[in-house]
Amino acid sequence: MKKYFFLFLTIAAFISFNGTDLFSQKSTPKKDVSSFFIDSTLAKKHLYILASDEMEGRKTGTPGIEKAAKYIENEFKNIGLTTFEGLNSYRQTFTFTNRRIKEEITSANIIGVLEGKSKKDEFVIISAHYDHLGIIKKEGQLDSIYNGANDDASGVTAVLVLADYFKTKNNNERTLIFVAFTGEEMGLIGSTHFGKGIDASKFIAGINLEMIGKTPSFGPNTAWLTGFERSDFGEIIQKNLVGTGYQLFPDPYNNFNLFFRSDNASLARLGVPSHTFSTTPIDVDKEYHQASDEATTLNMTVITQTIQAVAKGTESIIKGIDTPTRVVIEEKK
Repeated sequence: MKKYFFLFLTIAAFISFNGTDLFSQKSTPKKDVSSFFIDSTLAKKHLYILASDEMEGRKTGTPGIEKAAKYIENEFKNIGLTTFEGLNSYRQTFTFTNRRIKEEITSANIIGVLEGKSKKDEFVIISAHYDHLGIIKKEGQLDSIYNGANDDASGVTAVLVLADYFKTKNNNERTLIFVAFTGEEMGLIGSTHFGKGIDASKFIAGINLEMIGKTPSFGPNTAWLTGFERSDFGEIIQKNLVGTGYQLFPDPYNNFNLFFRSDNASLARLGVPSHTFSTTPIDVDKEYHQASDEATTLNMTVITQTIQAVAKGTESIIKGIDTPTRVVIEEKK
């Protein structure tokens, strides 16, 4: 496996929904293109660092995930986010028992806040999990580091890029809470802990990002959303994406019960319209939970355009124009 080093460019590279230069005069966008500026170079930097061998697969409770936590903290600080209520740092530290091996583990959710303007007491959470499987040595397998590039360094990359984006835009009427959850792979541990300490009625929407690095079965410029039928959150996103060339579809993998397998579920069970964006055709994905889930297997154009779509699609919610209906919480049998 290769270790990655970066040449940090002084000029940011920007791409539009259709992959053409936004500064080109060849076509006239149907919507305000100022909403579409996402730094693809920054996204690539985050992805390759978080999924590097130095992070040792980011297993909860290991030195590897601690390296990732420090990286995310430092990025939140550089962006200029504040800390979450009741905390004196970006860390929400707690201890839990790993039931599989009956071991006590101390870990932390990493939380940064961008206070809203006219509706600062209404919260929108933007999240992804930064843990993965760590180092697993198997007989006959040369690669033992499970880097978790798609699952879910890609999602954390989106959280960091969106935090920078919305801080720069400076037009969020609602307060944005950016969270990198720990312990998702151990059973939604971090998001469950977070949910126990909040007033869920103040949380207007949950935007969770998971495995956004591959082209969906629906084709280019698309993503899918878990629990689409459980609130009108997805319909709001679809409305905001009209004219962009990007489409959002309901989760096509009904048998996988994905709505309850990612961190959105911890808030959804509290009634928050919290859903997960993804692009990966998980039914045929060969890298899922494998050592081969490395940054080089992912498509940076897909990642960048998905981040752009989330920024544009959630715009009316973040500006306080639209409020999604509370989620239907009954689990499917």
